Amino acid sequence: MTAPLDLASYAFDGTTSWQSKPDVVVFPTTAEQVSQIMKLATAQKIPVTPRGAGSNLSGGSVPVSAGIVLCMTRMNKILKIDADSFTVTTEVGVVLNDLNLELTKQNLFFPPDPQSFLAATIGGCVSENAGGPYAVKYGVFKHYLLGLTAVLPNGAIVKLGGNTVKNVTGYDLPQILCGSEGTLAVITQVTLRLLPLPPSHRTVVAVFDKVVTSGQAVHKVLTAGILPAKIEMMDNWVIRRIEETTPLGLPLDAGSMLLFELDGTQSAVDKDVESVIKSCQQAGAINVRAAKDAGEAANFWTARRAGFSAIYGASPNIFAEDVTVPISHIADLIDKVQQIAKKYDLTIVIIGHAGDGNLHPSVLTDKKNAEHYARAEKAVDEIFLAALEYGGAISGEHGIGLEKKRFMKQAMQPEAIDLLRGIKKVFDPDNILNPGKIWEEKS
Repeated sequence: MTAPLDLASYAFDGTTSWQSKPDVVVFPTTAEQVSQIMKLATAQKIPVTPRGAGSNLSGGSVPVSAGIVLCMTRMNKILKIDADSFTVTTEVGVVLNDLNLELTKQNLFFPPDPQSFLAATIGGCVSENAGGPYAVKYGVFKHYLLGLTAVLPNGAIVKLGGNTVKNVTGYDLPQILCGSEGTLAVITQVTLRLLPLPPSHRTVVAVFDKVVTSGQAVHKVLTAGILPAKIEMMDNWVIRRIEETTPLGLPLDAGSMLLFELDGTQSAVDKDVESVIKSCQQAGAINVRAAKDAGEAANFWTARRAGFSAIYGASPNIFAEDVTVPISHIADLIDKVQQIAKKYDLTIVIIGHAGDGNLHPSVLTDKKNAEHYARAEKAVDEIFLAALEYGGAISGEHGIGLEKKRFMKQAMQPEAIDLLRGIKKVFDPDNILNPGKIWEEKS
């Protein structure tokens, strides 16, 4: 239990728009303790909000109904790394970066790498179906989830899935819980698929005069049959802000910059580097080259990871959005975002995982300036609608939470939303687990 002053630490997540204090925060260390908490909550109809590190960016772990915050960070043991079977079983409070460090010692690789990997917990990543830069080649969390243990709202402890890559035993219940944002059950343990660590990596940096042109280059690279491990984009605003705070020698006159990481065998990587350079040149790159060594490559990727920090330090409030479109429309979406920024006279920074069509247009605003904030909200609405018009999605990796639930009616058919409600009712008939998230309640 926490003192009243400490409750404020659990009132918010990685967004800048939502805040609500819980009545109490508890820190279980076993599934049995979670079970007892859930039995009590069900009996007393107390809302429960599961939480990891709170780094999520959709308001998903904000306890808007107060009640109990069930903080899972003390369930932080890596239970078994099975190098022979390429699996790992871990509790959900393990920090993703800590897991990766252990896996590297055994020449193993777990690809999903959300921006918050230094703090994000495994449970939060599964609950949000987290992605990251490696998604272009390797996919997201759901592609590696083999099995899990979860506690239902009635306190029942259930083991779902298993330890094998192939498993078609009834409905895929682990996948239903993956991305459910803590609304169905409390995940306590997961088994994940691993890969061998690629033996070789190289980085290519490409500079463009316009952000739209870099979007076109992404499409050209992929249609040329090259599949980089990562393709990341930064616009001029991000490049300049990074250089102001942490000089890395980034080109200040660039309209945008793409970073490519190629991995695999040495010969395959060298060939792919040449192909990426050629494709970017054909797409109109001002300058494109491979990083001269591992140190320079690390500097470029450090710059990319610093991008969100630069954005968040630039304005009191940030709408850090997360939309995805088919690769063929990434340049169209970039162009549309720039038109929206001009229309509403706003600074909208573009950064993102360009290789899988997942962009993070970030709108800088200040809630204390009501007129400016209203323009920012309208801009965000139009960005969401533009993504849908191009056949995309309103969330690629951040989830719906509170930020986007008003758009669910545009993103999904009413019948599909009713299916979601039905699944919720089966798992959580009393609606005590993370209530108020994903969809708006029927009036």
